[in-house]
Amino acid sequence: MTYPVHDHEHRDTVCGQCIFATDAYHFDRDVVEASNNHLVLVDLWADWCGPCYALTPVLTRVIAEYGGKVRLAKIEVDEDDNMKIAGRYGARGFPTVLLFAKGEMLDRFHGAKPEHFVREFIDRHLM
Repeated sequence: MTYPVHDHEHRDTVCGQCIFATDAYHFDRDVVEASNNHLVLVDLWADWCGPCYALTPVLTRVIAEYGGKVRLAKIEVDEDDNMKIAGRYGARGFPTVLLFAKGEMLDRFHGAKPEHFVREFIDRHLM
């Protein structure tokens, strides 16, 4: 799966930036700092992970419904130092989805989930 890399020049632009790839080097800026402006889901996924591929279209559809109020950062854990993010937040299996708001990780779930679950998960935390 390929996602656009976060456009740091236009990081507050909704168009094309609601779903983006990030990495361990840009995580604090792309996710933690950005969560002060809107909710950020982080999808920790792996290329070899079947449930990760099942969850991706669900997340894509649901994120689109929020019109920029929620962003989705995709982190492929097997690339570069990205596994450090999984370790930092205690992810034990994939996919693991973390939810950030106001600079803090507030909630998580793991495994493939249906759309209604993901919507309810997000709605519990909307500012």
